[in-house]
Amino acid sequence: MTSAERRQQIMAHIRNHGSGKVDEFTQQYDVSAVTIRHDLNLLEKEGCVFRCYGGATLNPNFAFEQPLHRKDQLNRSAKQYIAEAAAKLVNDGDTIILDSGTTIGLMPKYLNNKQHLVVMTNALNTAYQLSNNDSVDLHVVGGNLRRTSCSLTGHQGEEQVRAYLFDKLFLGVDGFDLQAGITTPDNHEAQMNRAMCDVARQVIAVADSSKFGRKSFCMIRAAHQIDILVTDSNIPHATHQALTDMGVTVILADRTIN
Repeated sequence: MTSAERRQQIMAHIRNHGSGKVDEFTQQYDVSAVTIRHDLNLLEKEGCVFRCYGGATLNPNFAFEQPLHRKDQLNRSAKQYIAEAAAKLVNDGDTIILDSGTTIGLMPKYLNNKQHLVVMTNALNTAYQLSNNDSVDLHVVGGNLRRTSCSLTGHQGEEQVRAYLFDKLFLGVDGFDLQAGITTPDNHEAQMNRAMCDVARQVIAVADSSKFGRKSFCMIRAAHQIDILVTDSNIPHATHQALTDMGVTVILADRTIN
């Protein structure tokens, strides 16, 4: 077992139990306490855990990877409002990118009345929903399938994205922290998202309020680098004010939808 695999297993144990002890891990993996402490220190540096005497506890604000079907059930009502409000930002004739994510996956049904759209997406579930819309010129990004998010990533897809220029990007969010910015647990997803940001005139982040104050391994975009945030009214007041001060337009979807 490699050290990276050992740390993954240690992290899985801490996620399942809320904490873990150095003594337990030394016995389980037959390595020294110094090695386990080093593992836990690295996990703390990445933001996954908090070190404590004799072990570590789970950081509840870290944005861990979750299967799409599980994320889809979280804050479902707020996500519907956000998806509808985000779709209202799309004009006839726009060229847009739809990122992967459960909230963005709800947008296609609100685009049915739009005309002459060019849409690129790396999300298979979103592409399937748009495939029956005759008003959409649909482009699907190629690449390797990430089953947890039903998305495609990889250098081939990034090059495909960079060959175009788009009016708007609708960017999904795993974690949104004022200091760390928009983050995701997967490096390949982050690279794809950064390519999308680079070719969009306007970056629109969509995130329900549970994502604020959370951060993960890989940064996509600094908070001040987005143009619009579509969220719900449970966003912390301090976060709302800070983003407004940065020049970010914040749309509270559950107050704007009639």
